Amino acid sequence: MTRSGCAGRTVGRGARGSSTVLSVVVLGVLLAVAVAVSLVGGAVVDQRRAEAAADLGALAGAAAGQRGERVCDAAATVVRRNGATLTACVEAGERVSVRVARPSRRVLGLSWTATASARAGPVPP
Repeated sequence: MTRSGCAGRTVGRGARGSSTVLSVVVLGVLLAVAVAVSLVGGAVVDQRRAEAAADLGALAGAAAGQRGERVCDAAATVVRRNGATLTACVEAGERVSVRVARPSRRVLGLSWTATASARAGPVPP
């Protein structure tokens, strides 16, 4: 069924199905945005987990140093239990500095490694 417009043109037939195309395009864009947000969210979570592993490793190392134990061994154990790898450990007096790496999950063929560093020890006077 058609109806006449102001200038005598037929309105309605040329627009048939255009809302379906528009809906598909909008859904595609929304899907792409959702995937991008989930990828960024996953990367942020992996970075926070690496930071937590570094913090806990540095604290464990500092506590071990105060007990007279091997600092880097204690830090490595705690870091490993938190799903990361100890890449550097420096003992400077009673202070301990650690650097860790934590691989991310593979998503859409992409993966990366989150790194973090932390230090712990007594506050200087």
